Amino acid sequence: MSHCFGRSTTTDSTPAVLARGLCKTFKHKTLGETVAVDRLDLCVPRGVCFGLLGPNGAGKTTTLRMLLGTMPPSSGSLEILGLTMPGDECLVRAKLGIVPQADNLDPDLSVIQNLRVYASFFGLPHQNLDAHLDQLLAFANLTDRREHQVESLSGGMKRRLTLARALINAPELVVLDEPTTGLDPQARHTLWSRLEELKAQGTTLLLTTHYMDEAERLCDELVVMDHGRVLDQGSPQALIARHVEPWVIEIRHAAAVAQHYACLDGVGKLEQHGSSLFLYTHDRHHALTRIEALAPTLVAPPILLQRPAGLEDVFLRLTGRDLREGA
Repeated sequence: MSHCFGRSTTTDSTPAVLARGLCKTFKHKTLGETVAVDRLDLCVPRGVCFGLLGPNGAGKTTTLRMLLGTMPPSSGSLEILGLTMPGDECLVRAKLGIVPQADNLDPDLSVIQNLRVYASFFGLPHQNLDAHLDQLLAFANLTDRREHQVESLSGGMKRRLTLARALINAPELVVLDEPTTGLDPQARHTLWSRLEELKAQGTTLLLTTHYMDEAERLCDELVVMDHGRVLDQGSPQALIARHVEPWVIEIRHAAAVAQHYACLDGVGKLEQHGSSLFLYTHDRHHALTRIEALAPTLVAPPILLQRPAGLEDVFLRLTGRDLREGA
């Protein structure tokens, strides 16, 4: 069954999001002024999935709040779907779909009642509303759950219902804040397929996620942020090619004997994290040969894991491997 909920506006040359020099500062009595977003430039074309990646405290949430009109910028300019923010918040929200990080469905209502109440916020006409809601339920694979209470749904079902709710007003731009956090692999893949279907219909998606495989699969383009600034921008493939060597060899439980592997620096970039060493290299066969040659000098043979480099390697290379606390 084919569904169409977004407004296909890919022929519009106006970007879905255009930010220039966007800043947000907070003033604290004891800490003074804190810069959460620092001169952010952002241009999101229509009809793509665009990702905002960054560690905790990078400024992603503050950026989203400014984009959604719930927090005014301190300086800079911002346009959403050709409308100026702040100033046109009501017009912008009428064209947005929002999937928040935490589900905020009404647990006292049924699945279909949640959709009906949300539809009333947009003043949708009663004519053809039932057919529209039926399409949304089918899109979310929730047709057989329409009369069930929200409390009875699994986590994956709730996320699909939240996505269906976000599509009620046929939005031009859907903002998804970590949409698959806490879901099992089957639920994540189901939601991914729904998002890919939306993008194929021309709906613009703006995504934040901590799952690098999710960003690599869904995003046409993305930015990596830290400390309120964009560190780099491009397609996942372009970022991988630009920042890391094509192959990664993980030498597990080797940190205690790292000095034995120091000679590998000549065949790649050697990094230590926890109890393992990571060798980033252009020539994995040569690197493996060198590692095997070291085996006789070691008490125990190395435990190796080799794989192509991915977006997670880019993320860690740009933002560091230190644990971040906070939102």
